[in-house]
Amino acid sequence: MRIALYPGSFDPVTLGHLNIIRRASRIFDRLCVCVMVNSGKQPMFTLEERADMIRRTVSRLENVVVETSEDMLVKYAKDIGADIIIKGLRAMSDFDWEFQMALARKIIEPEIETLFMASSSKYTYLSSSVVKEMAKYGADLRDFVPREIMGDILARMGK
Repeated sequence: MRIALYPGSFDPVTLGHLNIIRRASRIFDRLCVCVMVNSGKQPMFTLEERADMIRRTVSRLENVVVETSEDMLVKYAKDIGADIIIKGLRAMSDFDWEFQMALARKIIEPEIETLFMASSSKYTYLSSSVVKEMAKYGADLRDFVPREIMGDILARMGK
């Protein structure tokens, strides 16, 4: 069984993330979407809130599980038996950082591969930061996030 891990902060999950999740779920026997801590960010939602939002958006994808972790990525991947880490790329700037991180992970855990998936062209502009900025001003979020979580975001923003 091929198990892949799609990690991220997902604060909140976007349609771009969901696009990667759907595509990866068709390739692997099991896909674990893991909400992780990013020490460089101040999250709007807790780990569990983010995991719950993702679970609601992927409930129809039978081979997708959603978990949380505060462990180092390669340790977590090894613990769950994943041999592939999926990283979505929107632009070359994403690639530069993710490539560096993939090389570092390969030194720590040589058996785990990183698979880069290019974002669908209609989501190359989209990030959780863009969603939060739009939500702050009460913008219509239907082109940015799954409908299942629009209310969560707007409620958190007091809209």
